[in-house]
Amino acid sequence: MKPIHDEKFSTIERVQREFKEAGYVCSRQIATTVYLAYHLCKPVLVEGPAGVGKTELAKTAASFLDVPLIRLQCYEGLDESKALYEWKYGKQLLYTQLLRDKLDQIIKGENGLDGSIRKLHQYDDIFFSMDFLEPRPLLKAIQEKKGAVLLVDEVDKSDDEFEAFLLEVLSDFQVSIPEVGTIAAVTKPFVFLTSNNTRELSEALKRRCLHLYIPFPDQKLEREIVRIRVPDISEKLETQLVAFIHEVRKLDIRKVPSISESIDWARVLMILHVNQLNVDLIQDTLNTFVKFEEDVRLVKEQLRSMAEKAIQASHT
Repeated sequence: MKPIHDEKFSTIERVQREFKEAGYVCSRQIATTVYLAYHLCKPVLVEGPAGVGKTELAKTAASFLDVPLIRLQCYEGLDESKALYEWKYGKQLLYTQLLRDKLDQIIKGENGLDGSIRKLHQYDDIFFSMDFLEPRPLLKAIQEKKGAVLLVDEVDKSDDEFEAFLLEVLSDFQVSIPEVGTIAAVTKPFVFLTSNNTRELSEALKRRCLHLYIPFPDQKLEREIVRIRVPDISEKLETQLVAFIHEVRKLDIRKVPSISESIDWARVLMILHVNQLNVDLIQDTLNTFVKFEEDVRLVKEQLRSMAEKAIQASHT
């Protein structure tokens, strides 16, 4: 197995710069982890709150490498057949019908039962060949000759049994299919696993990966993210918006605003041709980034004081 594109991972600075050009502003720590994971041929286990850019990191890596992004969305009850491969039973049934229609031609010239069965056995392997195999994400990633980015999203939602199976696949990047044989990766996929910490992952899986925790960014980094995604926003509004979002994140609410919701709010304000925040405007657009009614009530209780702090931030 060989790496995908060594020249693109020549330096940490290049990774950080080109990820930014692709629209993903990452810290030095993130760029370093991605750089090392590539050269060590290890998966990256990305943990952190929902909405900090874990999934987007894998998407950007695929864009950066110009290879397919293959995504395996995990959920409770996910098993090997849904993740690895399934047989095309409909196609097998169709070919069985075709074989039955041609039965007389196939056994023509055979007088005995043994001879007829021997001739029919010649077709056994046809029904369990690669032509009848439906690859699922794990097998697709292994089969990509030019490499791929494999995203195993929300791995913490899968069962312990599937996690053990996944660990086995990630160790060798080859799978054994009884009817076909062993299929090994020609080019090892670059793997990202994401977790929202809904359950504790096994120590074995963590040992296999490089660990990366992505917290919510500080205001400086988040302003840069918003600026890249919404380039028309003014510096004043960008500063006020991010400052207000950070005030909301300090509250004890059910769901804190994600980075993507900060970006959505910036786009909403651009549509409304807004130059700066005010209390009425924040209240009118609150549903862009506060999604539960009890959270809305709590934010409204402190909205005026938080708005004042956010507006003041643009004057410092």
